[in-house]
Amino acid sequence: MTSVDEALALIKRGTEEILVEEELVKKLESGRVLRIKAGFDPTAPDLHLGHTVLINKLRHFQELGHHVMFLIGDFTGRIGDPTGKNVTRKPLSEDDVARNAKTYTEQVFKILDPKKTEICFNSTWMGQMNASEMIQLAAQQTVARMLERDDFSKRYKNNQSISIHEFLYPLVQGYDSVAMKADVELGGTDQKFNLLMGRELQKGAGQEPQICITVPILEGLDGVQKMSKSLGNYVGINDAPGEMFGKIVSMPDSLIWRYYELLSFRPMSEIDELKASVEAGANPRDVKIELARELVARFHGEEAAANAHKGAGNRLKDGELPEDLPEVTVDFGEQVEVPVTAVINKAGLTKNSNAARDMLKAGSIKVDGEVAEDGLKLKKGGTYVCQAGKKQFAKITLA
Repeated sequence: MTSVDEALALIKRGTEEILVEEELVKKLESGRVLRIKAGFDPTAPDLHLGHTVLINKLRHFQELGHHVMFLIGDFTGRIGDPTGKNVTRKPLSEDDVARNAKTYTEQVFKILDPKKTEICFNSTWMGQMNASEMIQLAAQQTVARMLERDDFSKRYKNNQSISIHEFLYPLVQGYDSVAMKADVELGGTDQKFNLLMGRELQKGAGQEPQICITVPILEGLDGVQKMSKSLGNYVGINDAPGEMFGKIVSMPDSLIWRYYELLSFRPMSEIDELKASVEAGANPRDVKIELARELVARFHGEEAAANAHKGAGNRLKDGELPEDLPEVTVDFGEQVEVPVTAVINKAGLTKNSNAARDMLKAGSIKVDGEVAEDGLKLKKGGTYVCQAGKKQFAKITLA
């Protein structure tokens, strides 16, 4: 059985701040199953490793036997989270929210145990709130309190507009904690104001206030700015196995231990041993390969990790093949001929079928050294050396 000290050590791993730690200790000492909340607005359909820092922490709580509530902000997503924005954020349509929410749940279960995870939607309670009740909620906070938020304060001082509905966002997020009776809420460091709002509203509702735990914002592969698709410094969890592997292995050495602490599921004792080995002269690249294998296996399976590892670190010139060409077998059932795009996608050389079709149109797919023509099909039983882009290669057999 995990002691309170052991549980607290796991919870504190990679966290930025715990408000209030003494209260968390008391909750853990009670021995009851805690209700752990984290909210996600479905504003984008694809997650990257930066998003998983928070999801990994939810997994830690699951390992300790607590109840995880993964909140899809389908109501707040239609308001638009103003956090970190210097302009009013465009709200999502109902169709956008539903589509992105479905994609989120499919991806998070690569980390979380679905049997121990409750998926919640805040439209369940917010959709039932009438205008009078919303006004009563808004009356619990002042404009001065809202302007304490750094992003609101900066916009106000710069004479940039702040819409009234944006003030509702932290109130609704805070009310979610009341509706869900949360014991603990997790969020990025940029969500601290919103998390504390939950504590205040719970106190007003006569509930025991939640513990607020913030986790760091993960730096991207440039080692400077936060991981972001728009900055091109990200590793998507749906990236093709070889692409994911190559990105991680090529990251700056300065990020190694940061990524290990926040992304790896290895015990810190093992990570400390790896760090000591590098300090004693081991090649940092070998340590990055270990992390790359772990992450590729998590999101694509052990076989994909093994295949990605075969071509690890090869920086290939045009027309050059890896020394250890990954070998992949794909099965399309009774199909005798299969479109080349379906083959390379199933083999993990592209992140999805749309990307494969785009690469085919761009002339970026080669089969046995020849540029694949539109409409090319590969035959069942054949083995082909396939290339997608400049760095993704495999010897593919159609079973």
